[in-house]
Amino acid sequence: MLRGRKAALRARFEADVPILQRELYDDIEIRVRADSRPWRPISNLPSASPYWVDSSAEDTAFFSVVDLGDQDRLAGEALLWGIDLHNRGAHIGLSILPEFRGRGYGTDVTYLLCYYGFSIRGLNRLQVDTLVNNEAMIRAARHVGFTQEGVRRCSTWVDGCFVDEVNLGLLSHEWQDQPR
Repeated sequence: MLRGRKAALRARFEADVPILQRELYDDIEIRVRADSRPWRPISNLPSASPYWVDSSAEDTAFFSVVDLGDQDRLAGEALLWGIDLHNRGAHIGLSILPEFRGRGYGTDVTYLLCYYGFSIRGLNRLQVDTLVNNEAMIRAARHVGFTQEGVRRCSTWVDGCFVDEVNLGLLSHEWQDQPR
C-alpha cells in the first residue's frame, strides 16, 4: 500500500467495483468528462465494469484510493495508463468519489502516482490529459510540479460539443526537486 497524507493507494478489490460503478460511472455528467470513450449502459456484472481489473493489461496499473483515516473506506480510483517501458513514460488518471472531493485527496493521489511511476517503476515522464475546465485536476497536477505543455483545441467530444484538452507533463528530475 502506498500511503500519502490523506489517502492511500492499494490494489483494486472486487468489492470496490460496484461502488466505483455506482458513484463514478453511473453519474453520466461526471463520466463523460472523465473518459474520452462514450458513456453507454452496461450490465451490473462486475466483470462488465470499466473498473474491473484486467490483470493481463501490462500497460496499466490500477489502484483503489482509500481514506487513510479508515482504510476500508473507498475514496476513488487511480491509475497509470499507457505505460511505455521503452520510452519510460505513462499517463496518470484519477477519479475521487463525490463525498471526498474538494478535500485535497486529488493532490495526495497525484503525488502518490508520481512516486509510484518515478520511484517504483523507474519512469522518466508522466503526463496528465484533462479538459481545460477540470480545475481540480489541473490544480492538483500543478501543485505536484506538472507544467502545462499545450492545449489540444476542440479535441474531446463532451455533451454534444467539442472541448479543449490541456496537456501537462512532469519529468522525474523535476519531481525529485519538488518539496513535499
